[in-house]
Amino acid sequence: MSGANDARADGYGRVYQASGDQHIVEHHHHAPEWSGPDSVRHPAVGRAPVVLRDRVGEMDRLRAAVEPGVGNRAYVLHGMGGCGKTAVAYTVFRHATQHAERIGLWVNASDPASLRAGMLAVAADRGATDAELTGARSGLRPAADLVWQYLDASDRPWLLVLDNADTPAVLRDGGWLRTSPQGIVIVTTRQAASHWWSGAELLQFGVLPRDDAALVLQDLAPHAGSMEEAAEIADRLGRLPLALTLAGGFLAHQIIDPWNLADYRNGLDGGAGYHPIELLDRGAETGAESRHLLSRTWQLSLDALTAQGLPEATALLRLLACWAGDPLPLLLLSGAELGTELHPSRVESALRGLLDHSLAELVPGRVRCLRVHGILLDSVAQATPPDQRERLATTAVRLLRAVLPEVPERGEQDPAVTLLAPHVTAFLRRVTGWSAAPAVVEGAADCALRLVVAVHRSGDYASALTLANEAVDIASRALPVDNAFLLRLRMRVGRALFRQGRFEESEAVYQAVLDDCERVLGPDDPDTWEACLRLGFVLPHRGRLQDGILLRKRAVRGREETLGRSHPLTLIARKAVLEVIGRPDAAALPERDEILATGPAVIEDCRGTAGEDHPMTLGAELNYAFALAAAERPAEALPHARRALSGFERVFAPDYPLLLNTRQTLSVVLHALGRHAEAIEHGELLVEGRTRVLGPTHPWTVHAEELLDQYRNAGTSS
Repeated sequence: MSGANDARADGYGRVYQASGDQHIVEHHHHAPEWSGPDSVRHPAVGRAPVVLRDRVGEMDRLRAAVEPGVGNRAYVLHGMGGCGKTAVAYTVFRHATQHAERIGLWVNASDPASLRAGMLAVAADRGATDAELTGARSGLRPAADLVWQYLDASDRPWLLVLDNADTPAVLRDGGWLRTSPQGIVIVTTRQAASHWWSGAELLQFGVLPRDDAALVLQDLAPHAGSMEEAAEIADRLGRLPLALTLAGGFLAHQIIDPWNLADYRNGLDGGAGYHPIELLDRGAETGAESRHLLSRTWQLSLDALTAQGLPEATALLRLLACWAGDPLPLLLLSGAELGTELHPSRVESALRGLLDHSLAELVPGRVRCLRVHGILLDSVAQATPPDQRERLATTAVRLLRAVLPEVPERGEQDPAVTLLAPHVTAFLRRVTGWSAAPAVVEGAADCALRLVVAVHRSGDYASALTLANEAVDIASRALPVDNAFLLRLRMRVGRALFRQGRFEESEAVYQAVLDDCERVLGPDDPDTWEACLRLGFVLPHRGRLQDGILLRKRAVRGREETLGRSHPLTLIARKAVLEVIGRPDAAALPERDEILATGPAVIEDCRGTAGEDHPMTLGAELNYAFALAAAERPAEALPHARRALSGFERVFAPDYPLLLNTRQTLSVVLHALGRHAEAIEHGELLVEGRTRVLGPTHPWTVHAEELLDQYRNAGTSS
């Protein structure tokens, strides 16, 4: 060979240059590359807590567990993703290594490869030789046995943390989870099923108390705002530690245009153009893994459920995301179906999967309920593919309608119905946020209307007003002002205002609704007649008695012509005309005697349609007694008033408004008949009930007190 030769060696190779023939033999011995974690002596966590808030009882228990001389125990910290299990383990780890004279060993147990590599690194830390580790890695000897051999033989006590062990089968099937006299094991997991953790002590973790949640924000962003502002945001985030940490991280690292807590609250409400989950994720550290992002952390559990043969759990969680994070009656899920994605026969197993993975929890109480954290639901709803949303919403409407009665009876409602209040409102907000089709939004508005009617008929007028106002506000973003469902919800606002004695506001609402009904639906539409009737109730309280009577009569005529004299809606209007002449200012009405004469026929028609003891019939008896008393015919009024009171007492609770109205009429009749002691007895019950239900300043409470004073004065003078 002649000339220059260029050469390069890679790795362990060498370059030889020679003239003539040479025979070279080399033997290269390569040590296996290390594929384990860089350290098991330092916790591999994301953002460590500045201060661990709350968790006092759990920390006391775990600190005692790592004291010198304690061993042979395992603790499982379980709860939903983001509830701070790892933060607690980290804090215990630091205490054990800095104050309890233990070696701390930290292993990521989120998947089989990480667990195996981490546990072998633990064995190496405790003295295992390269040959032993090579044999374990290559499968020539049991890896878990080697690890625990060296843990048992450790010359120093230790604390072993198995973090994010969300697939317990990996630990059990490999024999990785054991106990040793030399140490304490702490496992963090979302898997709540106790059968996975035989022999371990389970500690469940949830959200933080309000004050501690606010302090988490102030720990991370102390200059962003007041304690109360922090508490308000903490409530908005459901006091979930991960959400609080992300929010605090965002506030702490803004440079160009720093936000305060008020700015952040506005951002969560959409003021900055972000979805709340997107805004929260902006507070994560650069390159954060999925479990540290609210938009992705739940997917880890859903992927695990799919791997276990429960893909239906994802469909069920998406359905649950139509509703709120408050306790949800389990009966709502009866008959849940989403085509091939969720068959009714698989709802039970899907729900069990969500419970086992801490994505949901059962809530004890009078009604069996399920609860899913609101932030989780928001995250799932945001990630739900748009082409699946309408089918989910349609199913949610069907399930809600199956529980919410179309025409609820007066009086105490099924507790499951009242528990649906936050869910109906959240559902209406969800479908408008999804920009759902008008028919879907109308279905949600119909559910809201049914709920408002049920709450109103239970006698809780303040809650009915709040629900109706909120439903109108949300639905009006997606429906035109003259939509029938929106008009009916607005009428419910007027009715609740009327019952609260806010007559001027009620009149304004009813007049606007009536104007819209006549303009859009026409003068002969059923909703127009309903608006006439309701405005006719409030106008006499505004000094417009004759106008009120005319509107009530208009409703009667319209319903009689289309529905017949004995239809329940017609009877309601006929009763309303009878009731109005019982007012003191109706004495001079020329048609009073004519209207009064219709009383027996109204009662008889109600009795024939609804039955003797139905509230409609009893209401007719009450209205007739009221009118007879105003006409100074108390002896005739007395049996009707007594029958109404006796019937309502069998149906309603003592403070139900309709029962209180009946007690007032009876007391007036008894006073007119000179039976003052009985009148005073009923008058006292009336004042007490009105004060409890309506408050001391309500016009009807004040009127009841005036009546009682009359009875007492008359009783004294006699």
